[in-house]
Amino acid sequence: MHFPKYWNTARYKSLTAWGWSDESLADAANRAGERLARMRDWLARGGQANPAQRYGYPDGRPLREEVLREFRNGDGTLRAAITRNSYGCLVLNTTNLMFVDVDEPAAKESSFLAGLFGFRKPDKQRRPDAFPNQVLARVNDWVSRFPGWGWRVYRTRAGLRLMATHQPVSTADALCQTAFEVFEADPLYRKLCVTQKCFRARLTPKPWRCDLDKPRERWPWLEEKAEARFRKWESKYAEAVECRATCNLLGQFGNPEFDPALQELVTLHDQATRAESALPLA
Repeated sequence: MHFPKYWNTARYKSLTAWGWSDESLADAANRAGERLARMRDWLARGGQANPAQRYGYPDGRPLREEVLREFRNGDGTLRAAITRNSYGCLVLNTTNLMFVDVDEPAAKESSFLAGLFGFRKPDKQRRPDAFPNQVLARVNDWVSRFPGWGWRVYRTRAGLRLMATHQPVSTADALCQTAFEVFEADPLYRKLCVTQKCFRARLTPKPWRCDLDKPRERWPWLEEKAEARFRKWESKYAEAVECRATCNLLGQFGNPEFDPALQELVTLHDQATRAESALPLA
């Protein structure tokens, strides 16, 4: 898990490159300049920009997110952090509390014209509970094969979230990759976990699901006015999410005992996401 403390930019015409450092702003500026030079050279040789990735950078760059709270082990190593992502949501990042995100398949298009005009209708042949039941069947099969395992399962707006609660699990563990395969975890999420060497779970709702635009400004603030604009947005966001939950708890499966090293983060997750409320998901 790596969230650099210092970020800086280098610019040339319409190009902007960010550099990062754990040492100083000057060091971050030097790295930004180096990256800008590589970008200009690449574009001069005919390169084209790739579409932005949904979760993060595809080439191993650390995530540019403000760290709001840290959780450390007895030896001082970082085991978890709460950050704010690019669209203003709080995210729990953990080195050994495993999350598996499983997206529900998109509804089938009802006709050729539906696809042509860009809208979809629900697949009338698919029961609303078919997807969660399928995943829960796999959870039950997993705990029968691995009796010591405990899974906490949540419904999200777009699918299901699984949390392994019986013991710490890292992204390097073989069974982590097996779980990603068995539960068909979102491919981009899997890639980000490997790249960042941590798991991620969104704690607060997406703003557009609460009738709010994404913030125009993003950390680090390059000027005081930018931070002031973000704080104004943050106040509106805090009010908008009051009547929404990020996920709803479906149940605990397998081992009911939480590993003591994970208990604090499990509790924090459930409280922050309002997992045991009856609020609508966002």
